[in-house]
Amino acid sequence: MAEAPSQDTANLKYSIHKYSTFSANYAPENILEDKPNDQASRWSSDSNNPPQFLILKLERPAVLKTITFGKYEKVHVCNIKKFRVYGGLSDDNMVLLLESGLKNDTVPETFLLKHTVSGHQFPVRYVKIVPLQSWGSTFNFSIWHVSLGGCEDWNIVQKCINWYTTYREREAIRLCLKHFRQHNYTEAFESLEKRTRVTLEDPRLTKLHKLLVEQGDFDGSEKLISEAARDGLFQQYISQQEYKPQWTPIIPSPTGSRQQPGMRGGHQMCIDTNTQTIYLFGGWDGNQDLSDLWSYQVLSQEWTCISRDTHAKGGPSARSCHKMCLDPERRQIFTLGRYLDSALRVPENLKSDFYMYDIENNKWTQITEDTAALGGPRLIFDHQMVMDVENRIIYVFGGRVLTPSRWEGCVGGLGLDERRNNTYTPSEAIFSGLYSYHVATNTWTKLRDDDCAGNGTGPQDIKSRIGHSMLFHSGTRQLFILAGQRNKEYLTDFFTYNIDSDTVTYISDGSGKDSASVPAAGFTQKATIDPQLNEIHVLSGLSKDKEKREENVRNSFWVYDISQNKWSCIYRNEQTGETYWNKMQHVEPCPRYAHQLVYDDTKKVHYLFGGNPGKTYLPKMRLDDFWSLRLCRPSTEQLFQTCVLLIRKHRFSELARSNSVEALKYLQTELYSAVDHGNPSQVQEFQALATTLFQSPEDCAMTHTPLLPSEDDPSLKAEGSNDLGWVHSSRSQLFDQLTQFVPEHMTQPRGNLVDLIPY
Repeated sequence: MAEAPSQDTANLKYSIHKYSTFSANYAPENILEDKPNDQASRWSSDSNNPPQFLILKLERPAVLKTITFGKYEKVHVCNIKKFRVYGGLSDDNMVLLLESGLKNDTVPETFLLKHTVSGHQFPVRYVKIVPLQSWGSTFNFSIWHVSLGGCEDWNIVQKCINWYTTYREREAIRLCLKHFRQHNYTEAFESLEKRTRVTLEDPRLTKLHKLLVEQGDFDGSEKLISEAARDGLFQQYISQQEYKPQWTPIIPSPTGSRQQPGMRGGHQMCIDTNTQTIYLFGGWDGNQDLSDLWSYQVLSQEWTCISRDTHAKGGPSARSCHKMCLDPERRQIFTLGRYLDSALRVPENLKSDFYMYDIENNKWTQITEDTAALGGPRLIFDHQMVMDVENRIIYVFGGRVLTPSRWEGCVGGLGLDERRNNTYTPSEAIFSGLYSYHVATNTWTKLRDDDCAGNGTGPQDIKSRIGHSMLFHSGTRQLFILAGQRNKEYLTDFFTYNIDSDTVTYISDGSGKDSASVPAAGFTQKATIDPQLNEIHVLSGLSKDKEKREENVRNSFWVYDISQNKWSCIYRNEQTGETYWNKMQHVEPCPRYAHQLVYDDTKKVHYLFGGNPGKTYLPKMRLDDFWSLRLCRPSTEQLFQTCVLLIRKHRFSELARSNSVEALKYLQTELYSAVDHGNPSQVQEFQALATTLFQSPEDCAMTHTPLLPSEDDPSLKAEGSNDLGWVHSSRSQLFDQLTQFVPEHMTQPRGNLVDLIPY
């Protein structure tokens, strides 16, 4: 995605060093100036046949962090759709810094470049831009302007150069050590290791290599890997694997009362992870607002109706489009805001009441009749509210302010509970800013006004909105704010607010080039956060792609890795047909919006309830289904089982070469016990292994039976085509397979020495 440069990034001067081709007057030097109104101010290749490139030379070595592409004032078929950027200290030895693409529009785009390796910054002097595809498939490539950002402070850069030079020399030695050990050049390996004192890998992996490759101690290897698994060596690998969603419908316990909340949308939920209790309040059932309060006990799988009418118990009146947050330490629930139909928007109804529910004592308290009178927000709906439990501070951002008004007709926009077929819009919508509420002192503070112009031009401006997501990260003490809607504009910006420093930082300004790599513009998405995993989860609601409501109810589930600044889509459900709905309603939830989603960050489970399926022919229809969602990755136990299976398959292949009877016995016992018999692919592979006892290596290759290297493998030629050479090479390959599950900084280099030799 396009990114905002960091504050320590300065503009770097450069010149044109080399280029592939250029046509007519479109010389490479044109990109040095940013002239978006001048059609001739660009570099244009004279062909779209690869390789086409520009090589830029920085005025001096620098840590290169960003690249910005300027654009012409109109869309252009020659704009590059896909490109790569390389960098290095010399023009003949560069590494890939970025592979991305540009939108075919008029907005300049800035990209972050790779500038660290092994946690250290590295310098570049030369930058190579390689266009891969233009927006007009048969047109030549054009680049209008390029600016580079980074650090050229010589005190910093010189240290980076010294470190990077040492790093490259060390990595070259490690590649040699790996090559010598793989080919069993023991004397050369020991001599180089002793002379340079360079460590090839973590001592535990060296011990594994000795047990597995040198000694053939397979039982000892399994024991060592078991210890590594217990020590957490698999965790980084597991964290890098894609999630797989597992939806499960939650049916009330047959031994319980079987009561549960009715159909609704625009309701609110919160979860107390300490007691494993979910609370649900209010909503719209298609005909009226609701004022019932429910609790759900996860362990007993039973709903309890705490109150059919909270207003009769001294609590809030019936409402939807409100917000709730929970203090699990003091067992208190806070609720603020609500939607009012046009006919009810008279001054006496437009007070922003604020309530607290004491769970322990089953008692409601009205904190204030009108938060605006105490310096807080006016009556709002479709806002967001989160709590810093440690400091007992509630943060409220956005939402539309309700004002005395008249019916304006059907205008696109509100009622994210979509409960109305027509939407009320005042002549000029008013959006609420960012507020904090200190519970202990009953004090409201306005932290940010709405950027009324909606431009967000200042670095600390915040554009208020509705239908957005806001989350509190208890570790970094930041609010994460994402997407939403402002009038007819659907937002895709993503930024943080540091509650201690009172600063706003934009992660993305919403001008990202690739809509497939980030959640689509829209509103009513529901988001959760896991501070321990440093992840944000987003379940989308409505998108802006289509005009018809039933066509743009498309649910997808996204995970944002905060540390890596990376979005991943792990689930999509765009099917809305009746056949699909009837078939899949017990497998996964149908697409919807105005639903509610809460997350148990201790058990790593999401819970989804209700919503609106968006069926225009059934405008009053709401849902009452209840689901759990687990995001599954391979467990440590599963990864260990995979390692054991790899080791035992190899042990079997060695036995099969020397003693078929022993191999068959081993297959039926030790290898059989290592197979996950619930995994069809493992079962099929296991069944095929028996045939290898009666096949030649050539026959195995024809039937695609997985075997380790045959005697004809080119990698064995250096050692000679004998059993010892085959055993060492095949065990080395097994060792490489096993070390893929270990963090890269602990292993031998992933690359190979021979791969550096050009053709």
